[in-house]
Amino acid sequence: MNQTQNKKKQGTWLFLILILPIFFFFFLYIFGTNRYSLRVYYPIDSVKVAGKWKVTHHVLPPFAFTNQYGEKITNQTMRGKVNVVDFFFTKCGNPTLCPQMSKELARVQAMFAKKDKVQILSYSVDPENDTSETLLAYAKRYEAVKGKWHFLTGSKKEIYDLAYTGYKINAGQESNTITPEFLHATKFMLVDDLGRIRGYYDGIDAKDVDRLIVEINVLLYEMKVDNR
Repeated sequence: MNQTQNKKKQGTWLFLILILPIFFFFFLYIFGTNRYSLRVYYPIDSVKVAGKWKVTHHVLPPFAFTNQYGEKITNQTMRGKVNVVDFFFTKCGNPTLCPQMSKELARVQAMFAKKDKVQILSYSVDPENDTSETLLAYAKRYEAVKGKWHFLTGSKKEIYDLAYTGYKINAGQESNTITPEFLHATKFMLVDDLGRIRGYYDGIDAKDVDRLIVEINVLLYEMKVDNR
């Protein structure tokens, strides 16, 4: 190797030594200050605060229902926690619907067993038959943890109204007789600690529930970073 080649090689190494710290600085600056964020659904209005536009979003309206232990559960129960929500009924005989959804929710529960800020709410679309006692038996079938997974019953009209106006979904079709073919939403909803809807997922699709699990962690991180 001649002197000219040796100088070129030394110059290349010197360039790399100088440029790598700059590269890592910009890498950390760009990727270290940004995080994967979830959409907030249903913007309502925007107002200018301190020269910046602030968007307000739809939040769940007040509600009060009874869980499988006869305890009162309200919209305030959801505040300060990441909430996974679904609509179901215990008489659903179609193995690809409610039972599959409940199995997936049991998986979600297991994934966040040690996370007190994660809870599940399952609203019955057949509250006339799904009493607290019936819901308790159903909850035990899926090993629902008390205080972690609430199965809710109450006024049918209020539950349907909450589905339509609160969660923005079709909970089901009104019917005088509940049958295994009774239609209802198979979606899971993700609601943040402020009562805002942050995601919709196919409750009978394991891959989509995997996405839900990832995005629950995203919300937990968001709460931590924002000191909520």
